[in-house]
Amino acid sequence: MNQAARRFGKTFAMVLPVVLVLSGTLAVARVPWSAAPTEAQVLTASSKRGTEPSRAPQDVLRRRLLAELQERNPSVALTDLQSQTAQQPTLARYCGDIARALGRAAVAKYGPQRAQSFARPVCDTSFATGVASTAGTADGGAADSSGTYSDDTDGPETGFGGGSSATN
Repeated sequence: MNQAARRFGKTFAMVLPVVLVLSGTLAVARVPWSAAPTEAQVLTASSKRGTEPSRAPQDVLRRRLLAELQERNPSVALTDLQSQTAQQPTLARYCGDIARALGRAAVAKYGPQRAQSFARPVCDTSFATGVASTAGTADGGAADSSGTYSDDTDGPETGFGGGSSATN
């Protein structure tokens, strides 16, 4: 009895990998890899990839903060961004990108000068960078040493970097 079980085990150990490899090869061979999207799709999981928005935490946070910026103002969105990155340190690497997106959205909603008034040092002044990249330097502001822009209406000129404020 013991010898029969051993023989069965050895046979099973030799046949099982062959069966698995053949069944996997046949399964892959039956998938219509070059089928047009209008034909029947066997791989349904990949067919929905481009139609739904990303569910990654940083993308969800970006969408929520952009909606908050539209409903309220950039200060509230920047405060929430700062608190979210403090609560979830994994989001800190996306903080700059999100802050720049908020800066661009603020320029679209408020214009470059008013959007710049909401800037503060969240994520290494990325909000201000987003505002500046959208507004450019043609709006009358002069860059100081931190890369932020100021004009006569926002407060006194700091004089850092030897720049002087341009007048409109």
